[in-house]
Amino acid sequence: MYKKYKKIFVPIDTNQESSWRLALPQALEFAKRDKAKLYLFTVVPDFGMAVVGSFFPKDYAEKAIEHAENELNALARNHVPAEVDCTCYVRHGTIYKRILQSADELGADLIVLSSHRPEGKDYLLGPNAARVVRHADQSVFVIRE
Repeated sequence: MYKKYKKIFVPIDTNQESSWRLALPQALEFAKRDKAKLYLFTVVPDFGMAVVGSFFPKDYAEKAIEHAENELNALARNHVPAEVDCTCYVRHGTIYKRILQSADELGADLIVLSSHRPEGKDYLLGPNAARVVRHADQSVFVIRE
């Protein structure tokens, strides 16, 4: 017998197809099999240091979030079948922290994400995936590129 999932959380970097090319189809398979809710999620990273943020326009974060929402919604329209209940979320902050917080807030019971081989350079993957695996309360399904 296998575990059935109710809420599947998929972190995506909308600028890196490798963050969803394999993970999204796998998450869709789980969602269809279990009739689960699918949450597509992306993070607009923060600047890390206030001095860095001071070089950007005041409305930078709002515009970046709006752009990320548009990109994530377009990805969902183009790749998620209508029969799958799917909602998109965008947050701003530290990537792995926001992934963990948002998965908890949404009550997700599975996180499906991509990870690269060590030579990869995707900002959402690698160290962030490792932190998610180590600290998530949910089951984590990692797809290797």
